[in-house]
Amino acid sequence: MTDNTPETSFFLRNEFLIRRVHSLLGIVPLGLYMVVHLTTNASFLTGTETFQRAVYLIHSPGELLPVIEWALIFAPLVFHAAIGIWISKTGRDNSQQYKFTSNRRYMLQRVTGVVALVFLFFHILHLHGWFHAEFWIDGVRALGFANFRPYNAGSTLAMAMNGYIWPTFYLIGVLSCVYHLANGLWTAGITWGLWISPAGQGRASKICVAFGAILAVISLTAWWAAVAPGDKDIAEMKKVEDRMHKVALEAGFIADMPEKQWVIESEGESNSSDAKADDSAKSDDDGGEKEAENLELSSPDGSGL
Repeated sequence: MTDNTPETSFFLRNEFLIRRVHSLLGIVPLGLYMVVHLTTNASFLTGTETFQRAVYLIHSPGELLPVIEWALIFAPLVFHAAIGIWISKTGRDNSQQYKFTSNRRYMLQRVTGVVALVFLFFHILHLHGWFHAEFWIDGVRALGFANFRPYNAGSTLAMAMNGYIWPTFYLIGVLSCVYHLANGLWTAGITWGLWISPAGQGRASKICVAFGAILAVISLTAWWAAVAPGDKDIAEMKKVEDRMHKVALEAGFIADMPEKQWVIESEGESNSSDAKADDSAKSDDDGGEKEAENLELSSPDGSGL
């Protein structure tokens, strides 16, 4: 018997189109964004300045950035994930009965898809807090999330990766994403009819393996750049980032958005105290000048008149 519920019948009627849109979104924009994102993070290994300049460029749209994120990243991701879950639930895994490489790849594609989805869910929460609303960010930061500050990109990323749990979680999650994308390219080519023959699939498989290996190296470089710095390194990073922030702000390269900067309260209080001390000293100097001026005006010999 056939299940004729509205939801099932809708997917069955439009399965040809849905699967193609699903595979296309997995490559553009999601796969492309992933490559750019990992490459940008890998640049962190070359120095704080390089990474910070790249993050400045990404965040240069300012208040328009959330619109771009939802249109080109989050909305495609939600659709791709939802359809991926539907495909996993309706598909049949025969890798146990038939020990073929393609069957194992199909099974791993489903497993890494689930792992990648869980990883991205917590990755966005851990570093960005999901939403940009101030009340929400304040709440999740109190719980230890939303740790990343774009204007102090390197230092806050390194602090967020402190310990053992988060680095292990990111290592597994990122490598799962890499496999899911590399193998997804191969399956997308079959879905779109780019390689149908066994010979064509064999050549495509070699290309996708090479692509996955290169992307894995890039992802491991990005991972190591984030987990390697110690407390002393983080302190030096913050000095560099604060200096770059001042220059970039004066040049108009970035918008004045305090929520994107990591500010140490004690440092702010110290700066405030220094400012008060400077004002007090200036007041004393002005008072001394006025007193000397009065004495001069009132001198007995009239030389001050």
